[in-house]
Order: sequence, then C-alpha cells, then structure tokens
Amino acid sequence: MKLYFIPGLGADKRVFRHIHLPDGYEMVHIDWIPPHPTESLHDYAIRLAEKIDMNENWGLVGLSFGGMLAAEISRLFKPKHTILIASISSPAQLPFYYKIVAPLKVHKILPISLFKNASLARRIFTTETDEDKALLRKIISESDPAFIRWALGAILSWKATDIPADCHHIHGSGDHLLPVRYVKPTHTIPGGGHLMVMNRSEEVNGLLARILEG
Repeated sequence: MKLYFIPGLGADKRVFRHIHLPDGYEMVHIDWIPPHPTESLHDYAIRLAEKIDMNENWGLVGLSFGGMLAAEISRLFKPKHTILIASISSPAQLPFYYKIVAPLKVHKILPISLFKNASLARRIFTTETDEDKALLRKIISESDPAFIRWALGAILSWKATDIPADCHHIHGSGDHLLPVRYVKPTHTIPGGGHLMVMNRSEEVNGLLARILEG
C-alpha cells in the first residue's frame, strides 16, 4: 500500500529522512504546489489530492501543517489510513493565542524573515544531531516566503469542524508550537517535540508500525 507523506510548513520530504515503514508499505512524498493567492486550506487540499492515486488502497501521513492538509483530504476522500504527527485535526485545536491574533492578520504585515530567523535560531537549542540541524537550517533557508505567508493565513482562517473518522494522531508532550493540552492525540510520545520525526524517529517508527499493522 502507498502512504502519501505531506511535510510541515517551510519543509519538504527531507524531514522524513529517518522514517521507515513496515514491509508492504511504500512511502510516497507529496511536493507542494503553488497556492492561489486567496485559496482556502480546504480548496488547496483538494488540488493537492490530485497527486494521489486513489484507484488502490492508500493512506496519508501529515506532519504539522501537512497534517492539517491530510485531515482535509481525509474528510473528502476517505483513505484507509490517516496519521497526523505533531499536528491538529481541526482549527478548534489551535491554541487560543493563535485565534486572538487571527483577526489582526499579522501574517500579512510581519516580514516572513522573522519566522525563518526564529526557526533558524531555535535550532541551536534543539536536540537533533549536528547533521540534522544543518539539514533543517538548509530547508528553512530554502523555503518560499510567499508560500509561508499564504499558509499562515490559510491556517488562521481554517473552517473545518469535525475530526476525520479513524484518524490516528501522534503528538509529543513537549511540543511547544502546538501544545498537547489543546489536542486529543491517540498516541503521545513523552517529551517529544514538534520535530519528533527527526530526533525521536525510532519511537515514531514504532508507533507507525503499530498503527499500520494493528
């Protein structure tokens, strides 16, 4: 079975370099497509789903922003598996402070370089290996500012209400970007942060195997 992987905001397939699937599953990476300027997260998800071969059994794995898109695709097209990692399945799970700033539309006026520089600076204090930190810095520096700005607006104006059926959700108790107290994960990794796929990959791989084979 093919599992389609959607990366997080500002990232690409390289963040999944330590993820391995059980026998019988093929990892297929979905690359970003350019968004339309005023496109909603829902409408973008419909276009992104055109990359999926739905003529056979398939599943989705979404990281962070990619998990939000996976949730939208899952609502529409009903994959066999939907797995979110360090993400949320509906806007109701966004921390309250994101909802406070949403009407201010700060994503339209703040320089995207601030977001990128903050992410780059934070790498100094995280627990990835030096090699992974260097890779993350490269990914962040190469990310498209226009896409990040659009995505921030799409997240803050997301309108979905329900949680997709049969959705598995892996979250870390140490996630500071999307704190676990606002979400309802089916699986929790103690102390895991927002990029568990890189620095806690063995545990993530173990949970993926349990979900897929269970």
